[in-house]
Amino acid sequence: MADIMTPALGESVTEATVARWAKKAGDAVRKDEILVELETDKVSLEVAAPSDGVLSEIAAAEGATVEPGALLGRVTEGAAGAKPAPAKAPAAAPAPAPAASAPKAPARAEPVLAPSAQRVVAENKLEAGAISGTGKDGRITKGDALAALDARASQPAPAPAPQAPREMHEREERVRMTRLRQTIARRLKEAQNNAAMLTTFNEVDMSAVMSLRSQYKDVFEKRHGVKLGFMSFFVQAVVHALKLVPDVNAEIDGQDLIYKNHYDIGVAVGTEKGLVVPVVRDADQMSLAAVEKAIAALGKKARDGQLALEDLQGGTFTISNGGVYGSLMSTPILNAPQSGILGMHKIQERPVAVGGQVVIRPMMYLALSYDHRVVDGQGAVTFLVHVKDALEDPQRLLLDI
Repeated sequence: MADIMTPALGESVTEATVARWAKKAGDAVRKDEILVELETDKVSLEVAAPSDGVLSEIAAAEGATVEPGALLGRVTEGAAGAKPAPAKAPAAAPAPAPAASAPKAPARAEPVLAPSAQRVVAENKLEAGAISGTGKDGRITKGDALAALDARASQPAPAPAPQAPREMHEREERVRMTRLRQTIARRLKEAQNNAAMLTTFNEVDMSAVMSLRSQYKDVFEKRHGVKLGFMSFFVQAVVHALKLVPDVNAEIDGQDLIYKNHYDIGVAVGTEKGLVVPVVRDADQMSLAAVEKAIAALGKKARDGQLALEDLQGGTFTISNGGVYGSLMSTPILNAPQSGILGMHKIQERPVAVGGQVVIRPMMYLALSYDHRVVDGQGAVTFLVHVKDALEDPQRLLLDI
């Protein structure tokens, strides 16, 4: 018999919640097959079967809180799901030989889904057999399931059949918050309670960045294997501004100020479970292409539920892009203990005055929320103006001015 144990959860994480069992007690399992999904404050973890056999016991039910090293269940080793053959019935008279028929096609193997993918498939009533798995041994990942969902959404919807009138649904539904959502709620409220938050605004003309991107996006993608987006320009503009105004890259620790001489930029990513902020490490040492590759890799891991704890820890500054959802302006909340967060917003054509003439330009509002205990107003405005200047004249990024 082999025990299924709660793995180490990472630095500063002391417990997890059992989110979902992929098997029931008595089911046959194979070694390395995903059995249970755990959810911590920051990431989801998948625990695999330690050996072939039968899942003989589930010690921690869904919703239970477990600590590292706690028993989750047990696998009885041996023939997976072997059952005794039923007793033979008395032999009957031989039946006449049937006419020759076409050979049957081999039975198709059941698709194997990761627990996070099972939830997407079940909730959206997807056909698992029609999804191509890109995971290990053809396993269907959450990303595969979401891609299938997007593909279905792009197809024209069939005309609805006439339906009988339905009774009104319940007007309220109580659902327990996930551990990640509880952590998000707690940290945001702590940031509001503990920091002296203030937000300053500016707007940036995105014409130069959009023109540069339009001119080089095809050759950039061909050369580097990744699309040229806007976020890499913002990351580099932020890094230059942080070097100019180091207070924004500092944090309070008791009665001390800690000034960071490294630039690890958190990029907020929305997932079905909530907002996570994976970190682009040493962004000051990266090219535009390297930043884009890092963001693409972290975004995929976030959507697939594969982020590790080290992907989320140690950021010095955060960028949040509400513009992808259509937000025109917002006041982002600090990602404690950081002292600054930049909010990007929707690019919208607006009339602006340029050289005494009214022209139409693609404009974006920028919002810098900062901890006024660390950053004064002059520093905050200087930081935001430097970001604006770098984006309106991207050559400044190349010349480091």
